[in-house]
Amino acid sequence: MARRYFSQHEQEDLFTLLPEERLAAFYRCWTRKEAYLKGTGTGFSQPSTSFDVSLLPQQAPALLAHRGSPAEMDRWSICDLPVPEGYCAAIAVEKLKG
Repeated sequence: MARRYFSQHEQEDLFTLLPEERLAAFYRCWTRKEAYLKGTGTGFSQPSTSFDVSLLPQQAPALLAHRGSPAEMDRWSICDLPVPEGYCAAIAVEKLKG
């Protein structure tokens, strides 16, 4: 799944982690990507490999890069939602202008 739906940068980050850290990182990445795609209203009609989100344990949730529209990084905020242990949730919110 990661090789198909994650960007090259995300794959590199994921596979630098210890095996026991990868599953949590995979779900952090997946939920942040999905939150952004749902937030923009494009869903998977926008290639999920065209942008990068943070996934490393020490990184804050963020849209790190967008190859199609670099301005998107300034337009969107990604936040993790509190959920019970063993679950992962995120939300993407378009920032207000002005």
